[in-house]
Amino acid sequence: MARKKKEQEQKKAKVNTDGIMGLAGSTVEQAISETLEINYMPYAMSVIVSRAIPEIDGFKPSHRKLLYTMYKMGLLNSGRTKSANIVGQTMRLNPHGDAAIYETMVRLARGNETLLHPFVDSKGNFGKVYSRDMAYAAARYTEAKLDKFCEELFRDIDLDTVDMVDNYDATMKEPSLLPTTFPNVLVSANQGIAVGMASNICSFNLAEVCNTAIALMNNPEHDILETLPGPDFSTGGQLLFDEAAFREIYNTGRGSFKLRAKWNYVKSGNLIEITEIPYTTASEAIMDKVAELIKAGKIKEIADMRDETDLGGLKLTIDLKRGVEPDKLMQKLYRLTPLQDSFPCNFNILIAGMPRVMGIGEILEEWTAWRTDCVKRRLFYQIQKKEDRLHLLKGLERILLDIDKAIQIIRVTELESEVVPNLMIGFGIDEIQANYVAEIKLRNINKEYILKQTKAIDQLEQEIADLRDTLGSSRKLKNVIIKELKQVAEKYGQSRKTEIVYESQETHFEEEEEQIPDYPVTLFVSKEGYLKKITQASLRMSGEQKFKEGDSLAFSCETNNKTEILVFTNLCQCYKSRLSDFEDGKASQLGDYLPQKLGMDSGETVLQVLLPGDYKGFVLFFFENGKAAKVPLSAYETKTNRRRLTGAFSDKSPLKTAMVLEEDRQVVLYSTDGRAAVISTAQLLPKTTRNTIGVSAMTLKKKAALSYAQLLEDSGIVNAGRYRNKTIPTAGAILKEEDSPDKQISFDM
Repeated sequence: MARKKKEQEQKKAKVNTDGIMGLAGSTVEQAISETLEINYMPYAMSVIVSRAIPEIDGFKPSHRKLLYTMYKMGLLNSGRTKSANIVGQTMRLNPHGDAAIYETMVRLARGNETLLHPFVDSKGNFGKVYSRDMAYAAARYTEAKLDKFCEELFRDIDLDTVDMVDNYDATMKEPSLLPTTFPNVLVSANQGIAVGMASNICSFNLAEVCNTAIALMNNPEHDILETLPGPDFSTGGQLLFDEAAFREIYNTGRGSFKLRAKWNYVKSGNLIEITEIPYTTASEAIMDKVAELIKAGKIKEIADMRDETDLGGLKLTIDLKRGVEPDKLMQKLYRLTPLQDSFPCNFNILIAGMPRVMGIGEILEEWTAWRTDCVKRRLFYQIQKKEDRLHLLKGLERILLDIDKAIQIIRVTELESEVVPNLMIGFGIDEIQANYVAEIKLRNINKEYILKQTKAIDQLEQEIADLRDTLGSSRKLKNVIIKELKQVAEKYGQSRKTEIVYESQETHFEEEEEQIPDYPVTLFVSKEGYLKKITQASLRMSGEQKFKEGDSLAFSCETNNKTEILVFTNLCQCYKSRLSDFEDGKASQLGDYLPQKLGMDSGETVLQVLLPGDYKGFVLFFFENGKAAKVPLSAYETKTNRRRLTGAFSDKSPLKTAMVLEEDRQVVLYSTDGRAAVISTAQLLPKTTRNTIGVSAMTLKKKAALSYAQLLEDSGIVNAGRYRNKTIPTAGAILKEEDSPDKQISFDM
């Protein structure tokens, strides 16, 4: 058995001259999977858990170690000290080099303007978040202390509200989290790149976040957009509000939105001053891009552009040529330069050591649960301290019975070590109480002092009872948190820096159309999702349309090259594109496969292709469960030529038919049990949300389902009155043979 085991070990650690050098000059083979598991995975997990991803208190470990070090240095209520001193002290908790620590401090400093509410009160040059080239001064030149705002981070830290853990060499303790009294995870912007995952959290207005947290605690069904209209950034600028995009971000924690610069026109100098830029860009990047466009001849309206940033703040100045309209120029610059940029959201947060991507509601729910635990621990700590004090006072109260007896016991006791045991026996008190009595100064053994001390007993008992009552009541615990949130919002809340621009507030200018030729084409779409765009000349010369084996024509229509199309898929998504994005084809070709051409997800297939025209009508959706939804076409209108919209229609029941109508018409609904119903689309009220479940249009019998729908004039029904009903839902009537529809070309759902 020992020999077999030895052979296995030798086989596993086989010596090979082409392998990895061992300690004695030999080489050892090792499976790559084993190498990754032993060496790479611990590194990856360390980066995720200990470096790159913020936790529920809104801090990464590097932030927390720096701030706690400054707190222990007494920098919350004292004057500033040299940054180099702070960096050196922080290395006791964070041994990653002074450069990394100082960079962390720079980002948290008021002078850098990265955060809406800075944690470090700085003096000296700390650079600027909106400048790529403005370097911060060395740590030996700058000074810093904790900002007064940090009182909300450390208020309860000495009351056992969070766990204290050993530092890297177990020589001192540090907090695992900071007991923030507000949802700092949403107030302070945070970005981190780990191994295989990342986090990018935008900042929100403090008062709005506190109000939202309070509203959700009072009503879990609260609409977050009502109290949290959008992110707020330290660099200001304008936020382009897109309700659908923000609802997706708030619900899932993923998505993106657009930010753009704020500017004003100085008529006397015929120039534009840009005073606020998107948080995601830098002034140098904007200057470089504008210079590149001017050099390429794409922008001819600018005479000169310069950076006039000074102590007063950011300012980029653009000198205009005579006759240039500033609004049109800025719209053009928004399209072509980083003056308008996107912020990608990825709300990835560590919860109990595990990374989770969460929406706003879920984040606030987790924060509330964590904060509730902090408050409970604080209350329990306070109860414990008060009970200890009460216990001592009750012992002191016993002395009132006979002060002279206590003095006599102490006087007659020969050995010092026997004083406490004799007091315990004489008054029936425990060792802790006896020690307390024995330590009383001689001048304090008078009756007045003892009565004064014991008067606090009733008050302590009442306070302990109140604390226990709060500790045992979820409603009172919630009220404690709400009270603290209101205090923070009132004391530190400030007005929004980032202006929200709604669709109705935007000034639109007709963009110069690209030189896309417009000519008549015929559109062919197959049931499996192949699209062909054929010119009139090619169509006249072509023969029979070619399709993949088992595929056939779904529909065809005459249109033009600039026509937009909406492609609805089985994953309730809608893809918008233009026919000009597709190459002209021939009848002998299969055409473009839409899932591949539009970059659809794995397993995603085409259900319906619609032509929205000028987006003035509405889309009708008919579902298998007999429901119908009427959604304005404007809900699918976007400013880009091609875009994917999630939640394009309801996922509660399979979609059977979708159609575009400019005005209300008569529609026939067919069920699988041979019935038909004629309804007017005027009976369906338009819904503002794309993914509405709709209303019941056809009453279905057991095991029956809606098979498809079509316009009455295309149905071939002779006697429409037989199937018509004034109200919906309607069961319709059995379809007669003479009313059977001609064979229709439609998608096979």
